[in-house]
Amino acid sequence: MRLDNIGFHYGKEWSLMGIDLSLRSGEILGILGPNGSGKSTLLKIMDGIINPIEGEISIDNRPFRDIKRSEFARQVAMVAQENHFRFSFTAAEVALMGRYPHLRRLQFEGIRDMEIAFNALKSTQTLHLADRSIHDLSEGEKQRVFIARALAQEPRIILLDEPTSFLDLKFKREIFMLISTLCREKDISVALVSHDIDLTAQYCHRVVMLKNGQVHAEGPPDEVITVANIEKVYECPVTVDMNPTSGRPRVSII
Repeated sequence: MRLDNIGFHYGKEWSLMGIDLSLRSGEILGILGPNGSGKSTLLKIMDGIINPIEGEISIDNRPFRDIKRSEFARQVAMVAQENHFRFSFTAAEVALMGRYPHLRRLQFEGIRDMEIAFNALKSTQTLHLADRSIHDLSEGEKQRVFIARALAQEPRIILLDEPTSFLDLKFKREIFMLISTLCREKDISVALVSHDIDLTAQYCHRVVMLKNGQVHAEGPPDEVITVANIEKVYECPVTVDMNPTSGRPRVSII
């Protein structure tokens, strides 16, 4: 996926300006920035939920405008920050929802669709939750099921909006480990928005840091996650050293 000179505004206020960005095959791209920097808007544009006012976005050099939504949904899956269900669907039913882009109008899911959905649950270690109501699961379990739903779409790209929000340390780590494993084993490209700078540094191949709707820095974690960049973007004094185990940047607030 490639974004060229993307600009977008709500009303008169520009949310994104001059965004040039690429998502490469098989990589995890972390999108960082403070509240209001344009992270979620950028992800929505990458998902085709909103259209940019300026610039162009494409997959394999095909502009989004030339791709039908059903075809797009077979290539790109989105895991939103919040997922609400009015009805008490089981985890298996939620995962099976990911098969919708592959079905014809009024077509019911078949045996192959069931197999793909259950394999997605297995990949996210939630198969044992298949018959449980989504309302009865912990936040960490729900997030895994939502990722299973995305996997069931059989996409090339998965977009995640703050996948570790409201999770404790254990589940934050597990979600990032799961994303890393899926990217490596299934050759899926991932773009994720996060406020967890340390975990982003640990698991992402490349990082983009936004400030006021523009790219402030982009590159490998050790080049982007620096004292100068964080203090400029987040306006907060920090120290940055290297994690002794991973060798990736580690941030401490002063």
